Amino acid sequence: MKNDEFAFFNQQLAAMLRDGIPLEGALRRLCEEMRRGQLRGEFQLLDADLAKGTPLAEALKSRQLPELYKRMMLVGVKSGDLPGALTMLADYFQRRHMLGTRLKGLMVYPLIVLSAAFLLSCLLAFILNTFIWSNLVSLVGNSAVPMVSAGLWMSPVLIGLAIVAVVIALATSPARRMLRWRLPAFREASLAEVASAMWLMLKQGVPLDDALALVQQLENGTGAEREIAQWRQRLAAGRGKFSEMVVPSRAFPPLFIWTVAQSGEDLTAGFQRAAELFHARAIYRSDLLLYSALPCSVLALAAMIMAQIEPVFAALIAFIQALSNGD
Repeated sequence: MKNDEFAFFNQQLAAMLRDGIPLEGALRRLCEEMRRGQLRGEFQLLDADLAKGTPLAEALKSRQLPELYKRMMLVGVKSGDLPGALTMLADYFQRRHMLGTRLKGLMVYPLIVLSAAFLLSCLLAFILNTFIWSNLVSLVGNSAVPMVSAGLWMSPVLIGLAIVAVVIALATSPARRMLRWRLPAFREASLAEVASAMWLMLKQGVPLDDALALVQQLENGTGAEREIAQWRQRLAAGRGKFSEMVVPSRAFPPLFIWTVAQSGEDLTAGFQRAAELFHARAIYRSDLLLYSALPCSVLALAAMIMAQIEPVFAALIAFIQALSNGD
């Protein structure tokens, strides 16, 4: 489901709850105004379960909604401030949408450049092989010019393999999870997301270990999951201070740890500052990469064209030499 649509839904839901409308009625009214889709279907089913008298905790278990969202709804009901929890969730998903839009641009742009390079390379290979190489062979024979016919198609093959690799990386969930914590802009966004989730839960009164357990679950299959598991082990061993509980690692850099630890006992404020810091860093890095991608792609295309045309120049030189020897 789209993060911006999800954020807007929760803003509206929080406003209706503040106006005194019951949760079931608010869900029903919002679903009537929504377009068909996964989000509407899940909340319609949630409304139907609540109308039958099913407790909210049980009704949420079977819904295909983010785990953090389901947990925070229950926390909001327990604390008596569900509208406040929904408002914070709306802000959280709105931030995810802003970062996700930029990061999708970083993922789509290389595919566009590679696709354009692939088509251009195929066109060049076809023209060079059909109109130039064949004429050279017909004039002086295969022995008089270097064997470059196969090399003309080397660039399209290599670029095609690169496109396949990028598509597999983007389409495979384990690959996406691995790259999310390795590529600079994506790593900053992941750190911002972890810090935002921790701040959101601690702000609503969720115990530290429970908040870490949920974030560990959300980061299942990544290096961050292993690091957070170690945090929880140190916390259980009595290392209550964040600086004692966490050590710098590949997933969590010293800046992240220092930013949170600077708050002392107030980890809520520390995670909030870390979320804001790394959110800004992710935006900066993504914009920087997008601005630098255009000149880099132009240079890459120029290098590809020169590499593909170079064998033809070699063949032309051999052809001229063959004519000179013939004279």
